[in-house]
Amino acid sequence: MMSNIPKIKVGIVAVSRDCFPEPLSVNRRKALADAYAKKYSAEDIYECPVCIVESEIHMVQALEDIKKAGCNALCVYLGNFGPEISETLLAKHFDGPVMFTAAAEESQNDLVGGRGDAYCGMLNASYNLKLRNVKAYIPEYPVGTAEECADMIHDFLPIARALVGLAGLKVISFGPRPLNFLACNAPIKPLFDLGVEIEENSELDLFEAFHKHDGDERIPEKVKEMEAELGAGNRKPEILPKLAQYELTLLDWIQEHKGYRPYVTVAGKCWPAFQTQFGFVPCYVNSRLTGMGIPVSCEVDIYGALSEYIGACVSQDAVTLLDINNSVPADMYHEAIEGKFPYTQKDTFMGFHCGNTCSRKLTACSMNYQFIMARNLPEEVTQGTLEGDIIPGDITFYRLQSTADTKLRAYVAQGEILPVATKSFGGIGVFAIPEMGRFYRHVLIEGNFPHHGAVAFGHYGKTLYEVFKYIGVPVENIGYNHPAGDRYPGENPFH
Repeated sequence: MMSNIPKIKVGIVAVSRDCFPEPLSVNRRKALADAYAKKYSAEDIYECPVCIVESEIHMVQALEDIKKAGCNALCVYLGNFGPEISETLLAKHFDGPVMFTAAAEESQNDLVGGRGDAYCGMLNASYNLKLRNVKAYIPEYPVGTAEECADMIHDFLPIARALVGLAGLKVISFGPRPLNFLACNAPIKPLFDLGVEIEENSELDLFEAFHKHDGDERIPEKVKEMEAELGAGNRKPEILPKLAQYELTLLDWIQEHKGYRPYVTVAGKCWPAFQTQFGFVPCYVNSRLTGMGIPVSCEVDIYGALSEYIGACVSQDAVTLLDINNSVPADMYHEAIEGKFPYTQKDTFMGFHCGNTCSRKLTACSMNYQFIMARNLPEEVTQGTLEGDIIPGDITFYRLQSTADTKLRAYVAQGEILPVATKSFGGIGVFAIPEMGRFYRHVLIEGNFPHHGAVAFGHYGKTLYEVFKYIGVPVENIGYNHPAGDRYPGENPFH
């Protein structure tokens, strides 16, 4: 149930330069729509039949038609060379993410009357987009057959989901941030530049709302949901009514405060006063909301919540936020990893958080108390974590962040969670990312990124990279794990 994620419908609008045969664009558009419907789903697309855009008047007609059809993303399709002004205005005036793609020539037997020159037209399209400061996604190789262009549109869907989601997102935070967590502090100005709204609240506001839910008649039913999810892992049944009350508090707050925004994510407070005043920790509730498609970050990490939401849109799945936490001990590496997997010890690390990872992403789970907090507090007020090893498989580790001077930066690295027992506590996994040691030093440390990283379950690096480019992160500010032999700018060549 990911109701907090946009549904995308791409309007396919074919364009044509008036000195080229219009049927080229008409027939190629039809072939493209047919190819997409055959390979994927016709529900994802809308083939604009009103006109082939050759002029500004056609551009207006096409925009009206795809808006009426409910399209929230646009594919400008160059069936031939294309009208560089009208097609660029089409992208400029469309309210949503836009991609450009172009038709390849079909046959050596039809290169006179049937030659479209869209390969050339794409160059002019890109030049005019830059002239008008219009953003658009252009695939790595944007010229193809109907089937190849259908694949390009399908690749565009998760990018469009993230962009539409960001345009309609509100971040609800409950702060301030804990002492000594300046790393999670970042200016909110870039949020507004992205079109994201933010509502910052005090944890006192949350505390008051929580107590207004004392005795809420929905609590018993919510407890049953939690019991069914936890099963044999329900080791702290006495805390479930409070956790159910807290979940209802957050869900009601979201509904009452989302305003005109269709999508919401939450940056929550979880310590140091939360445990003593609420009487529990919120980790398990955070994990449940994240499983619903409403990511909740810990420690009022606003950009962590934002990053999680982008990943949820891209993957259409639960994500998580973890500390890039601790090294893998040498004896564990030699016993469980060396010779079994193609990684050095420096390629591995443990990703951990107290218990905010969705139960679907754990090999097994149990309700527990927060071990670290219980060193300084009574154990009974630290209950509410969801503990377990995170499921092995492909992952993407990534983050979008603002610098102190409000510049956006990001990183993306693909890897995997290994099927290795962590022998530790919390929601935790043994991660392996190729060349992680160098990435850790020359991207994470040198780039001054905080310790929280978002995790998407699958390889989504290509899509996330394009999302970050589209929203305006300079490519030199998007870090990734360079392969061996590909030196980072600040890497010492003499080591």
